[in-house]
Amino acid sequence: MRILIKNATIVNEGQKFIGSIVVNNDKIAEVIHEGEKPRRSNLEIIDAQGMYLIPGVIDTHVHFREPGLTHKGSIYSESRAAAAGGVTSYMEMPNTVPQTTTVGILRDKYAIAAQDSAVNYSFYFGATDSNSNLFSRINPHKVCGIKLFMGSSTGNMLVESREKLAQIFASARLPLAVHCEDTTIINKNIKKVTASEGTDPDVSFHPVIRSAEACYQSTKSAIELAKEFSTQLHVLHISTAKELELLATVPAEHKRIFAEVTPAHLTFCDEDYKRLGTRIKCNPAIKTAKDRDALRKALNEDRIDLIGTDHAPHHIDDKNGGALKAASGMPSIQFSLLAMLRLVDEGVLSIETLVEKMCHAPARLFKIRHRGYLRKGHIADFVLLDPNAPHTIKKEDILSKCGWSPFEGETFNWSVRQTWVNGECVYKDGTINDEVRGKSLRFDR
Repeated sequence: MRILIKNATIVNEGQKFIGSIVVNNDKIAEVIHEGEKPRRSNLEIIDAQGMYLIPGVIDTHVHFREPGLTHKGSIYSESRAAAAGGVTSYMEMPNTVPQTTTVGILRDKYAIAAQDSAVNYSFYFGATDSNSNLFSRINPHKVCGIKLFMGSSTGNMLVESREKLAQIFASARLPLAVHCEDTTIINKNIKKVTASEGTDPDVSFHPVIRSAEACYQSTKSAIELAKEFSTQLHVLHISTAKELELLATVPAEHKRIFAEVTPAHLTFCDEDYKRLGTRIKCNPAIKTAKDRDALRKALNEDRIDLIGTDHAPHHIDDKNGGALKAASGMPSIQFSLLAMLRLVDEGVLSIETLVEKMCHAPARLFKIRHRGYLRKGHIADFVLLDPNAPHTIKKEDILSKCGWSPFEGETFNWSVRQTWVNGECVYKDGTINDEVRGKSLRFDR
């Protein structure tokens, strides 16, 4: 199958230009600037005039809830929401039921994805107090990384002792993705707030309980351990201006400590709790406008390396309650690219920076083979975007199994017109091609 997608505004590797790409089966055969002609003939032609063409988004942080929590979401449902949102690859987290803390359970997830996933996939292995001896059995060419909870976890995945943390940081030969919140500080805050506000304070107290200091102290510990053991560390969902001070201590040469920010922390602030309530309750908490604006600035200044959604669907009934009883987490993968494109429209960041943080950086930092860029010989994962298609998100638009989104009712100027995975169109103008299946990501390590 040979296809010419012509006359698009291509955004790739810091450049924006009118051009075309040739897709030959599952690969990009040519990237062509305006005025140049394709070398191949007998091409099926798609005229993309007026549209933008970018590499497929690689979401390095999702919770698809399978196995064990499929009333909230599944690999089948959430991968289709991903496709509708221009996400062509994802890396899924281990806090499922059972947790992905053995090689056998990890293998089972890959088997489910091979059957059900509409887009490409990889899965994190979950660290516990007692399983660092298994790290050497993980295939570094297939598994994206190891997930560590240094706060905010259920079951046995919370690791707090310095001795056990040192074992994990020393043993991790894959990227170590860490949730950083200090549980001791959080528990002290809970005691203080509930004393005055009752057993389940209003959700507006969530950033008071899960405070900036709790994030700062835990991130500080993670960076210190990563420096001590030369671990490739990915600090997940940075949410405070204060944590950015710690990233300034990371040496630029031979950098092995990276930071992620979510669209939620770039979009919302604590003022939005009045409007959206527990729909934007997540861990770490949405914090102040000052924090949000500092994160935006740091993203533009390359102090934050990539954007990952932390997509975490819950049944809407699970969001009942306040700062303590309502579930933390929100579905966002279908609308994350649109939310970031709105920031482009607002002048917060350039579209070149968006592509760097959502497409290129995930591929480069995780060493994903032949994805994340529009290059000859790379896999044909890409998205066609219409920049002039204003639409308001309605409930019936939402493909996540939970059926709601904090972006419901929001109006976006951009729309995802087509999403291509491995040279096949998996999503087009509101319709999923259910014949398409993603592939397991491969890593050059």
